[in-house]
Amino acid sequence: MLVIVGYLVVVASVFGGFALAGGHMAALLQPVELLMIGGAGAGALLVGNTGKALHAIVRTLPSVLKGSSYAKAVFMELMALLYDILVKVRKEGLMTIEDDVENPAQSPLFAHYPLVLADSHMLEFVTDYLRLMVGGNLNAFEIENLMDNEIETHHQEGQVPIQSIAKIGDAMPAFGIVAAVMGVVHTMSSVGLPPAELGILIAHALVGTFLGILISYGFVSPLAARLEQRLGESGKMFECIKVTLLASLNGYSPALAVEFGRKVLYTTERPTFQELEQHVKKKA
Repeated sequence: MLVIVGYLVVVASVFGGFALAGGHMAALLQPVELLMIGGAGAGALLVGNTGKALHAIVRTLPSVLKGSSYAKAVFMELMALLYDILVKVRKEGLMTIEDDVENPAQSPLFAHYPLVLADSHMLEFVTDYLRLMVGGNLNAFEIENLMDNEIETHHQEGQVPIQSIAKIGDAMPAFGIVAAVMGVVHTMSSVGLPPAELGILIAHALVGTFLGILISYGFVSPLAARLEQRLGESGKMFECIKVTLLASLNGYSPALAVEFGRKVLYTTERPTFQELEQHVKKKA
């Protein structure tokens, strides 16, 4: 929703200001300029990216219109789930969570946390490392290294569509100049026309530069910035799980382990100690 509002503000400010200054809106309606800039940008996007990267862009773009997937309620459910799991492990042993980990959708333990079950990335990360804790002989240092590598891979994959969109945004002013130069070439080849008509042709050419800059800084580059923020939010989810499980492996009690995880969250999503404690007791 904020994306649409932001775009409306950009359009209203730029074109509204031009109209208030006495400009003629019809002079800005240059579909040929848009065709050159947009077509060049789309072609560059195809040339500069693999099929996998293009698929990631198509899959990622719709997410900018949605709210954050990692709100405070999601993190509270995640930490409450981790607390319940670690309490069960401490009381009954690691092997007692094997069935829960292997089939979380049918687990009574996971059933209390629908927000976690609905997020496949979160669920997979939790169950994979609990499975390693149950069936492997890995120590905390080995699991931490493995977690770091997986989080780094997740970050690199998330950066692919962001960097591709950012590069196209950076290229838009240049494509605008290309369109403007083409307009100037057309103008220079029409020097025999009256000055009034030549002025119109020059104005049309300059619209190309204007559109390239506007599309870049008003539309495309902000998308890359928003996706970058989303990637940071998803990374915090992995960090929260990592820190909590490692604290448990290092011998800390479930309450303290969850507190470690709570501390790595952004302050905008981080619940207070009392909020988390009440939430955990309510879910128990």
